[in-house]
Amino acid sequence: MEQEVPVTIHGSKPKEPQEGARVEAPIPGQVTEISEVLAGALSCFRESESWHTIQQGTEKAREYIKKNPSRAMLLTLGAGALVGFLMKRKR
Repeated sequence: MEQEVPVTIHGSKPKEPQEGARVEAPIPGQVTEISEVLAGALSCFRESESWHTIQQGTEKAREYIKKNPSRAMLLTLGAGALVGFLMKRKR
């Protein structure tokens, strides 16, 4: 999707859009509905027990990383290498 943006360089006036330039239409109703449904689902998820469990796990991971930065880095490197080997394509 290309869009022309007026640019001011050294005090000159911005260019007017060309005749063939598209004008963005307002967001369709379906997209707005989907957005509202997703926002509602996210707010329900944030109130659930799963959200709190994830937040506790995140906090524990942060504490572990602060206490053991070198070990956490080595574990991350090892996990990344393992995933890389598993996803590697044989040619």
